[in-house]
Amino acid sequence: MRLLPAFKNLPIRHKLLYSYSSVFVLVIVLSGVVAFSILRKTVETNIESELKNSTAALLNMVRTSVSVSIKNHLRAAAENNRAMVQYFYDRYRAGDMTEDQAKEMAAALLLSQKIGTTGYIACVNSQGVMVIHPQPSWVGVDISGYAFVQDMVAYKEGYLEYEWQNPGDAKPRPKALYMTYFEPWDWIIDVSSYRDEFHTLVNVDDFRDSVLALQFGQTGYSFVTDGRGNIIIHPKLSGINIFTEDDFPREPLRRMLAEKNGKIIYDWKNPGEHRPRRKLVLFNAIPEYDWIVASSSYVDEFYRPLNTLNKVLLFSALASLLLLLPMSFLMAMSITNPLRDLLDRFKKGAAGDFSVRVVKPSRDEVGHLADYFNYFMERLEDYNRNLEAEIAERRQAEDALRISEGRYRSVMEAAPDPIVVYDMDGLVTYLNPAFTRVFGWDQSECLGRKMDHFVPPDTWKETRKGLAKIAAGKTLPSVETRRLTKDGQLVDVSVRGAVYRDLGGKLAGSVIIHRDVSELKRLQKQLMDIGDQERQKIGQDLHDDLCPHLIGIEGLAKVLHGRLRQECPEAVAAATLCEQITDLIKDAIVKTRGMARGLCPVYLVDHGLEFSLQDLAIKTESYFGVHCRFSAGSDVIIHDNKTATHLFYIVQEAVNNAIRHGKARNIVIQLLEANGRILLSIDDDGCGMAQDQKSDGMGLRIMGFRAKMINATLDVRSGRGEGTLVQVVLDASVAKS
Repeated sequence: MRLLPAFKNLPIRHKLLYSYSSVFVLVIVLSGVVAFSILRKTVETNIESELKNSTAALLNMVRTSVSVSIKNHLRAAAENNRAMVQYFYDRYRAGDMTEDQAKEMAAALLLSQKIGTTGYIACVNSQGVMVIHPQPSWVGVDISGYAFVQDMVAYKEGYLEYEWQNPGDAKPRPKALYMTYFEPWDWIIDVSSYRDEFHTLVNVDDFRDSVLALQFGQTGYSFVTDGRGNIIIHPKLSGINIFTEDDFPREPLRRMLAEKNGKIIYDWKNPGEHRPRRKLVLFNAIPEYDWIVASSSYVDEFYRPLNTLNKVLLFSALASLLLLLPMSFLMAMSITNPLRDLLDRFKKGAAGDFSVRVVKPSRDEVGHLADYFNYFMERLEDYNRNLEAEIAERRQAEDALRISEGRYRSVMEAAPDPIVVYDMDGLVTYLNPAFTRVFGWDQSECLGRKMDHFVPPDTWKETRKGLAKIAAGKTLPSVETRRLTKDGQLVDVSVRGAVYRDLGGKLAGSVIIHRDVSELKRLQKQLMDIGDQERQKIGQDLHDDLCPHLIGIEGLAKVLHGRLRQECPEAVAAATLCEQITDLIKDAIVKTRGMARGLCPVYLVDHGLEFSLQDLAIKTESYFGVHCRFSAGSDVIIHDNKTATHLFYIVQEAVNNAIRHGKARNIVIQLLEANGRILLSIDDDGCGMAQDQKSDGMGLRIMGFRAKMINATLDVRSGRGEGTLVQVVLDASVAKS
């Protein structure tokens, strides 16, 4: 770590010299290491691949050679014994002995022979019946059910391999036989041996030369040994046992016998060599003969080219370093001298002399740097002039901004309506005094926090819609809602708001104004009540005064019509006219009663809201020709006449909208009570309305106002071509009080 500060303080020429030299040496070393590693890995891979392929080929060759040797051995034995049987048959034909004597002597000769350790000679006839066998109990037994016997009967000549389990054996063992046919006596002579005993029948000389012909590198070779340590094939050690010889290491062979297949590296000294050498051996097992076949090569032989490569790389690195040192020094001088002059010019510029310039020394990067320096000084000189002018303008702007901000804050402070300023995360950045006066919270309690606690739970739906508009950068139109004061009181407010942006044009926050409309709501409710009272009074007057008056006129018209008929029979036209007047008065009575019920639907009907809605559905069908159905749950009774009146007018307005604007053909009115709430719904199949119509219609606004008058919620769901569903939900306890 101490070298780093010292290196930083060195001149550039020395830094370049040391850096280039270090990087060059490092690159050469790393390149050499990488190249050596790759080449070493490649050589090892190629050697191991060659040894592996050679071992596999050696394994196949030994297997094939052994198999051929075994087959030839069994075939020679079968053919020799067939010749012996032919000899006894010829003596029988010559009359030297009887046929039974000839067969008995031939059988004795066959049974007297051993094939390997436990192999033997047997005979079956063409029917699969055992004729000759070392165990007398098998003689005369029909063994034609065995698959290999069926093959013997079918072919009679040739080589077969099969599984056979003798009595007392734990499991079947692989077995091979060679068969030949002696037709005069119908004997199929088979010479058989178990495969795990084949090694006793193998003639190694048949393939010794083929194994020894394999050579790897200069002195690498292949060898074969058995599981007891006997060297079967080796260039120099054939016929010895490694485990009994003290001159040779025994551990490598033990590992090969234990692992059966793999790769090991160990030290080995062949006869005639002065010292042991590292040896790479790839080996594989032939378990049926208990043999190990292996291919070997010496490590120093296939690493010899790598040692040569190391020497070449080292010499090249030293020669290149000697050439690099003077070149690095000259290159550093060509860079540092112009830079020193440039530094002197920078000092003058830093002292305030922006007119200083440098002469371009060349067209290389240093020359480009000189051009950039001159350009930089020119721009710096311009910036200096512009900056002085801009500072003066900025001071004027800051003064104007302070004045504007003071005016803005004065307006906010003097505003009679509560005002809250939020950032885009919904955190309060300002409250005016009116907010504290109306809601009770001051700035110390709210700055840097959200105002979720003064939003009633039942108004969160409309509040979230307003927040979505603010987040989208839109203006929030006036929306009537309610807010909580610090002491838990509900205040009716009209909320409107707008966003403001920073200098970059990004949304920075919002300004929300809450106008207290409690008094206005009270006056509106009082005005609505007065209107309903006047409407009811007019309806009552129509029903109690105008209707009896019209009924009296109807009676007088009927009397006049009767007298005209009696006293002036010739005045037929006058009687007809009197009758028409009577009919018109009847129609006026019906319409007057309808108007009275429309103006006072609940007070005039003893059965309350349910009967009035049923009557409205009937009249709707009669007047407009649409299908209008009303259904109500059991025991849905609203005792409060004002509540019932508002609900009736909401239904009436919804039905009128469905017919006039929605062109509906089917209307369903339902009045239900469930879970302590009364649900009134009007559902039609009309053309529906667009989203913007839900807030622009006067009828919908009046319906919403009537719902708020009885503390109910109004929900209108509609879309183009989807019909309209109007739902009113209110607390049952309030409606029945």
